[in-house]
Amino acid sequence: MQDIKFNLDRDLVFFDIESTGLNVMKDRIVQIALIKYPKGGEEPIEKEMLVNPGIPISEESIAIHGITPDKVSNKPTFIQVAHEINDFIGDADLSGYNSDRFDIPMLMEEMARAGIDFDVDNRRAIDVQKIFYKMEPRTLVAALKHFCGKKLEDAHDALADVRATVDVLKGQLIMYQETDYEDSDGYTTIRPIKNDMAAIAKFIGDTRTVDATQRFKYNHQGEIVFNFGKYVGQPAAELLYKDRHYLNWILEKDFSTQVKKIVKKIVREYADKQKQQKS
Repeated sequence: MQDIKFNLDRDLVFFDIESTGLNVMKDRIVQIALIKYPKGGEEPIEKEMLVNPGIPISEESIAIHGITPDKVSNKPTFIQVAHEINDFIGDADLSGYNSDRFDIPMLMEEMARAGIDFDVDNRRAIDVQKIFYKMEPRTLVAALKHFCGKKLEDAHDALADVRATVDVLKGQLIMYQETDYEDSDGYTTIRPIKNDMAAIAKFIGDTRTVDATQRFKYNHQGEIVFNFGKYVGQPAAELLYKDRHYLNWILEKDFSTQVKKIVKKIVREYADKQKQQKS
């Protein structure tokens, strides 16, 4: 790949955060890495550090980044390194992958807890994921062009869209029939896209999703946990059984029919289990 020198009128800092979880308000940083490109064209400067979050690291996060509590137990807290990180960044613009939605908001929260007003209003944010999504749109029109070399006529006419979707799947079966898939952990699935609907469904399915609206998910123990609200990440059955006000709130508000059925089912099963243990 051709090497390109960034044309900069101010420093540019690329950074990435690993954390205890995905809630930018409640979770904490366990690792931060930064690469600073000075505007004067000097060589980039790298900085990386592990951070003691002071709260538990979720098992889901450990499965992703591999940072266990013992690896950060004797590391400094974010408050202890906040000024060092803030000085390193200075007034630089910020860049990352999905950084607008996750890394920047989380960094702002950690800085605020350290008493630092980390101003982003006067910084440019270069989220590389947004470039990718804008230049490689995941629309039906783009998919038909990419996989079939066709232009979609009468877009958003239901029948035309369905016919195009059929063509896209056929094009994907042809394009990916000899292609292996490697996930973010380096595990390879041999030619997962094949003319076998059961195999495709298994490959693209999210085994941790409980409902279509993603209000609940399965944790690594196979328990249904909240994926929203004040109980996010906590087992749903016991909490809903004990907190009847919250249970009734879900049943009465604009949650999906599927969510309400799941809620009733897990509470009923939990109640039955409690009765069995007492008998």
